[in-house]
Formats: sequence, structure tokens, C-alpha cells
Amino acid sequence: MFEQSKVLFEKSQRVIPGGVNSPVRAFRAVGGTPVFFRKANGAYLWDVDGNKYIDYVGSWGPAILGHAHPAVIQAVQDKAVDGLSFGAPTEAELMMAEKLCELMPSIEQVRLVSSGTEATMSAIRLARGATGRKKIVKFEGCYHGHADALLVKAGSGALTFGNPSSAGVPPEVAADTVVIAYNSLKELEDTFSAIGGEIACVIIEAIAGNMNFIVPDVSYLQALRALCTKHGAVLIFDEVMTGFRVGLHGAQGHFGIKPDLTTLGKVIGGGMPVGAFGGRRDLMANMAPLGGVYQAGTLSGNPVAVAAGLKTLELVSAPGFYEALSASTQQLCDGLMVAAREEGETFSAASLGGMFGMFFAPSPPRSYAEVMRSDRERFNRFFHGMLERGVYLAPSAFEAGFVSKAHTDADIAETIAHAKATFKRLKSG
Repeated sequence: MFEQSKVLFEKSQRVIPGGVNSPVRAFRAVGGTPVFFRKANGAYLWDVDGNKYIDYVGSWGPAILGHAHPAVIQAVQDKAVDGLSFGAPTEAELMMAEKLCELMPSIEQVRLVSSGTEATMSAIRLARGATGRKKIVKFEGCYHGHADALLVKAGSGALTFGNPSSAGVPPEVAADTVVIAYNSLKELEDTFSAIGGEIACVIIEAIAGNMNFIVPDVSYLQALRALCTKHGAVLIFDEVMTGFRVGLHGAQGHFGIKPDLTTLGKVIGGGMPVGAFGGRRDLMANMAPLGGVYQAGTLSGNPVAVAAGLKTLELVSAPGFYEALSASTQQLCDGLMVAAREEGETFSAASLGGMFGMFFAPSPPRSYAEVMRSDRERFNRFFHGMLERGVYLAPSAFEAGFVSKAHTDADIAETIAHAKATFKRLKSG
């Protein structure tokens, strides 16, 4: 079934570390050989062996309209004939900035970059430059890109500083990062009580999508907002994943909470590499050439990538778009839970907008520790069973899933039927 993928993976390992250009693609978490794809359209993927899949990865979130949407492809083609990159200002990047300021409640000024990692890295530098402080707070299980200060695991206790979770990250860099449990109000309050005056910023996935899918308590986010305000710390919402994925105004619009800075990516590029960070005007005024916080990028505001993003944002802004997307995603989650219950499987699922999570646990987890208690080995078997039946899920129990506007009721019904058959096989061993 995957013979050509196996050949390509073997060849790739000779010239690419691990055979992949991003670690989760290697299938190490679930076992087996990664699938190599050659084509995507709508809700579907085709691999190099000719197998067709219903896709719930969506390029890890950007394909909210479905793959290769004709209007997005046309926008890219129209712009590409005028040149691929100028390294100079364009009207299109102004239009993108105006659109982001219009749609995201907290953004008064914004700067475009080329990836989510660039966006979060730059936002943290801005927060440190604006406050004159060094320490940052992040949450266990949240991922904000591969910048050194963010590749940090939790210490041995709630208030211990983090340790590097990657080789090549100096301990002294990690020492300024404090890692606390997601959704734990006590740890949050204790941290601010102990070092509130030293904290430059707190960065949080407003809805966690990198330890699968975890929705925070609204009261927790409200307390976080109040503590940051009280202690003069910059609150950063990482909406690289949730921005325009859970709603037209992001997670901050859904919860009604304004961060000081927001990072964006994925959907705003429509499948092309675009990121952004923005927020309060007074904070953004610290960025060069106005202020002393330096950030630059040759491809920032790339005209072809911005064209894809602008067309995507235009289409998702249509009346009723998110209501329909949310209904489809909820339909999938409800159907999966019914199928699991009918087969006696311990399973739960949750969703918001076009983003969802599934767990081999009696209820959706609320923290990284609870995610770790779910049956990840059972997920791995479920993943491979679904893959064999033509359903492509994220190859890790720690990743959220994504539904697109292109997924039809028939696609979702077929997915649920395949899940029921896979649950039945799990039960039989």
C-alpha cells in the first residue's frame, strides 16, 4: 500500500536528517513509514502510491478552505507573473496589515514575517525590549516555535525555572523561561506572587493545539489578563494556530479577552509561508526603525504569499462561514464519540470552529499531565487503522486536527464509518 513512500523515505534519510524537514512527519510517535504525498485538492490528499485520503491535517491548519481552492490558486498565479519577491514595500502588505487590524480585536499595528516561529520570537523580543525585563512565562505542553528561549521543559516544581528541551539551547537561555501548568490558577498566581516584577511577558496558546486540543477556562484567561496588567507584564496570545481557525476574530474574539500582543500564521498565508505579530500601538512603536527592538526579513510581506492570505481572509469573512465550519467539526466529533461508545471504547472528542481533538480518555484533558494519562498506544493503533482505510489524521496523539470548508457531510459520514470499523478492530485485539 505504501511501497513508493517506503522507497522515498529510505532515499530521503540519506540526505535529510531523519528523512524529514519537520520532526513529527517522521511518524516516530506512531511508528511505521511516513506517507509521501503528491497532490491535494479540497478535502483530499493523494500519496505517491496513488492512495486517496480524507485529510484532517490540512497542512497543520492553513487549509481552512480545503486544498488548492480555485480562487486562492488564481490569486497566487495572478500575482506571481508580476514577480516573486521584491524585498521592498508593496500595496498588498498594507492591505494585509489593514485586514488584520480590522479583524483581530487587540491589534492596532502589525508586522508581517514568514513563519509562526519568527512571529513568536519577535513578539518576545519586543516584550523584553519594551519592559526592560528578561523573564518569560510559558505553559507546559504549549509550543511556540523553535526559538531557543521557547524550547524549554518544566522544572521539578511549579516555580522552578525551565531546562533546555533541545540540544544546542544554553542553560543560561532556558534559565529566564518559567514553565507552569496550563489551566492551573494556583501556579499562575504563585508565579506572579514570587516574580511578578521580573516578568517581561507571558505567552500562551489561547487554545492549546500542540498537546492535542485543550480549551482553557475563561476565568483562567481573565485572571491571566488581570495579573499581567497588575504587574506590568506583556500578555502574548499565540494565535498562530487559532487565528481565523476557531472564528473570524480568533480565540481572543471568542473569549472576549484582549492580549497586548498577538502572533499569527497558518491561515493568514492560505497555505503559503506568512506569519505576523501585532498589538498595542505603543508597544509596536518600540520596533525598528522607530525604536530599538530590531527585526527584519528579506521575504517578510512576500507579495505572492500575501496574495494567497488576502484571498483566504476574504473568503472566510463571508457570512455564515464559521457557523457552517463549526457545525461540520462538531458533527465529526459527535459521530466519533457515538461510534466509540457503540464499540465500548473509552474515547472523547472536543472542538471549536474548525479545530478539534480526540483522546483515548473518558473526557477531554485540561492540562499536559492529563494528556499524558490518555492511552497514546491505543491512539497509535487507531491512527494506522484509519490510515489504511483512507483517513489521514495527525501522526501524533499530541496534535489537534482540522476540518475544512471542503469537507462534506458524506466525507464526515465516511470518516465515522471507518472509525467505527477501526474501534471494532481495536476491541478484538
